[in-house]
Amino acid sequence: MCLLAFNWNNHPDYKLILVANRDEFFERPSEPLQEWPSGFYGGKDLRAGGTWLGMHPSGRFAAITNFRDLKSKKEFAKSRGDLVKNYLEGDMDPLGYLQEIEKEKFEYEGFNLLVGNQESLYYLSNKIDGIKELVKGIFGLSNAVLETPWPKLLKAKNSLVHYIETGIFEPEKLMQGQHSKETDPQEILPDTGATPEQEKLLSAQFINVGNYYGTVNSTVLLWKHNGEVEMMERKFDQVAQTFQDTKFSFRIHQLVEQHDF
Repeated sequence: MCLLAFNWNNHPDYKLILVANRDEFFERPSEPLQEWPSGFYGGKDLRAGGTWLGMHPSGRFAAITNFRDLKSKKEFAKSRGDLVKNYLEGDMDPLGYLQEIEKEKFEYEGFNLLVGNQESLYYLSNKIDGIKELVKGIFGLSNAVLETPWPKLLKAKNSLVHYIETGIFEPEKLMQGQHSKETDPQEILPDTGATPEQEKLLSAQFINVGNYYGTVNSTVLLWKHNGEVEMMERKFDQVAQTFQDTKFSFRIHQLVEQHDF
């Protein structure tokens, strides 16, 4: 994924409210949201075999974004999509899993990784030190470290706050809050190694760079405290200007004691 806004353990009805965009090269093949043979739900990258976001009915959740640093781009043997897939298919607790990944995190291209379960949610990046527990609140993550205040990220968080405060939880509407094509002024753009023109196009929430790279998926995940989960993905073909929706609903097993608000 490349733009996430999410509310964790900060609502009387929902444990997690998440809206995410995935940006990728249009020619990279993938399959839409589906139930994997191992039982979790997520899309599938057909080139490397991993996934970018997923959830298991056991209550295991994971998502990843790339850290954009084109100045020091290298080839790595390990795929970042496996960091999500392996957690969802395993049985390690979130902190223990990230402690193991921390030992080998420099064997991957730049990443931001979220892993959680019914009790806790943690964040790890190979661009900063340490593992951070996210206790409760509204957070944003894009192609820099957690909570880097890029304008598109702030807009995504503000949009999510608006929908939560007005009680709107329809996935299609939540997605609209992250589909702005507005770009930032040149003077505030980050320098991630892209050309100035590319940096400007990449500053939009809904990206199209030269009709070869851009936003290819939007996903909404709604996880209630009572264990009900709704996932919706919209898969875009920006060249053909079409999209495909996929939805799944399921219930989390082995619920733990609920939090007070």
